[in-house]
Amino acid sequence: MRQLTFDLDVLRSFVLGIELGSFAKAADHLGRSTSAVSAQLRKLEDQVDVAILRKSGRGMVLTPTGEILFGYAKRLLALNDEAATAVRGAELEGCVRLGLQEDFGENLLTEVLGSFVRAHPRIRVEARVARNAELLELVTSGRLDLALAWDSGSSTPFCQFVADLPMCWVGSADWMCVVNGESLPLVAFESPCLMRSAATKALDHAAIPWRLAFTSSSLSGIWAAVSAGLGISVRTRVGLPAHLLVLDGLPPLPKIGLMLHWAESKPAPPVRRLAEILLANLDDSLAFNDPGVHATKAGSGQGSNLFVLK
Repeated sequence: MRQLTFDLDVLRSFVLGIELGSFAKAADHLGRSTSAVSAQLRKLEDQVDVAILRKSGRGMVLTPTGEILFGYAKRLLALNDEAATAVRGAELEGCVRLGLQEDFGENLLTEVLGSFVRAHPRIRVEARVARNAELLELVTSGRLDLALAWDSGSSTPFCQFVADLPMCWVGSADWMCVVNGESLPLVAFESPCLMRSAATKALDHAAIPWRLAFTSSSLSGIWAAVSAGLGISVRTRVGLPAHLLVLDGLPPLPKIGLMLHWAESKPAPPVRRLAEILLANLDDSLAFNDPGVHATKAGSGQGSNLFVLK
C-alpha cells in the first residue's frame, strides 16, 4: 500500500470548512478563491481514494471516512502549529503577565497558553482572569504586560483594536416559562457592566419592563443562573455554553469592541510573541463563532503598526 503524505494546507482548508459550516467562508477566511479550496478537497479525496464529503440538502456533510480524517487533521494541524511556534521562538525566555476577561478564559487558557508554554519552556506565563476596570488598572500600573478587555471607552496609553463582536440575548431552552407577563428577568454582572447597561438601555428604548433577577461577580454564576431559568442575559457568542441559546424576538443590541492593552510601547520579545499567537487564535475563534468577525493580527519587525496610541 502506498504511503500517504497529507498536505497541511489542504487539511487546514478541510478542517476550517467543516468548522465554519461552509467552504466558501473558509476560502474567504484563508484568503483563497472558492475554486482553489474546491480543488484542494478534490485532491484530498483523490489521496484517500474514498469520499470524505457527501451532499445533504444544500450543503455537505462528512462521510464516516471524512469524520475519521477530520479528527486526525485537527491533531496534525495543532502539532504543526505548535512546532512552528517552538522553532520561531526557541531562544525566547522571560516572563509574560497576561490578563483576560472571563469570556475568553477557558478557551485561551487551555488552548493558547497550554501550547505556548509547551513550545517555550523558558518563558513563564502568569495569567489572571478579571473584569474590565481591574484589567486596565493592572496594565496601567505595570502589573500586567498584556490584557484582553472589552472596550469600555476608557483607554490605556498603548492599546490595539481587535474586533467588534455582536452582543446577543442568551437564555435556556424554556426561558419563556419564567416571564408570565411580568417584567423581564435579567441575569447580569454586578454594576458597572457594559453588557448589563446595553441590555437595560435596549429594553428601556423598546418600553419593555425588566427587573434584575440575579446578579453575580463571576461569569460561571451568570451561566448557572441562566441555565436554571432564573432569567436571560446579554453576552457575545464567545464562550457561550452549548446548552444555552441565542434568543430572537428581543430588542436589537449593539456590538462591543474588544481591545488588547499593552503596558509598554516596545514590549519584550516574549510578550510580543504571545500577543501574536493570541491574536491568531482569536481570529480563528471569532470566525468560528461569527464568520463576519475577524481579529486584527499583531505586526512583527521594526516599524510594524502594532499600537494605537491614545
